[in-house]
Amino acid sequence: MPMWRAYLVLGILSLVWGTSFILIKKSLEFFTPVQVACLRMSLSALAFVPVLIYNRKRMDWSRLPLLIVLGLCSSALPAILFSTAQQKISSATAGVLNSLTPLFTMIIGVLMFNVKVKWLQVIGILLGLAGAACLILMGKGGIANSPVGYALLIVLATLCYATGTNLIASKFRDMDSLLVSAGSFGTVGVPMGIYLLLGTDFIPRLAALPNPWLAMGYVATLSWVGTVLATIIFFKVIQQTSAIFGATVAYLMPIVAILWGVLDGEKIGLLHVVCMAIILLGVSLSRKPA
Repeated sequence: MPMWRAYLVLGILSLVWGTSFILIKKSLEFFTPVQVACLRMSLSALAFVPVLIYNRKRMDWSRLPLLIVLGLCSSALPAILFSTAQQKISSATAGVLNSLTPLFTMIIGVLMFNVKVKWLQVIGILLGLAGAACLILMGKGGIANSPVGYALLIVLATLCYATGTNLIASKFRDMDSLLVSAGSFGTVGVPMGIYLLLGTDFIPRLAALPNPWLAMGYVATLSWVGTVLATIIFFKVIQQTSAIFGATVAYLMPIVAILWGVLDGEKIGLLHVVCMAIILLGVSLSRKPA
């Protein structure tokens, strides 16, 4: 893939995924966090089931355990963590904290996949983590006026994303990105859909909503555009470039998330902007050679 096209794709992904935080926020007005996550994953799996059936002979089923791990790290766990966290933190804050993904991608790459780093990259990692700590601990007066634990859930979600990104680059580079997506979503989305219907009050809750189509519209858009389509493209980019390059989609996502938050009435403070700048500076340095 030519680099200009790779950067164009990352820009589009930033717009799509940056919008996902406000969609999660709107979905939580109708459903519980677990229901939002399960509905998001089950709708994604629904889109991929025909792909799995049609390509069942092409699928390398020996990688099923890895596909389950990938589905958990790249999709299921982050979906639950983000939905739970955004009960208490703004969509803008969630978007900014998500920019830690490239830093954790590099850290996990070094620790688990023998990726080499330079001293300048280490400084970038430390700066990014410092910016995130500042944002999380900002306390009263900023838009991160929320329990620290909820912000840490976003940090945990970025660790999951980083693990999944490295897994794709190291274990699935030779596999069709559509099959990787179908396998990973199918393995986690189907059981989450079963739990949604049998283990929660989703059906009566949906029936009681004054505008169920609006509620489903938010989650369906989050699922089929922000998850299914975007993930297929993202996996393809990682396969043709690198895990760290793919993770740089987090550069622009905070800006998109903040703009949506402002449009939705969220207040943006100076400390928030400073912390975001520190995180993005750290991410930028982590991409530079020494």
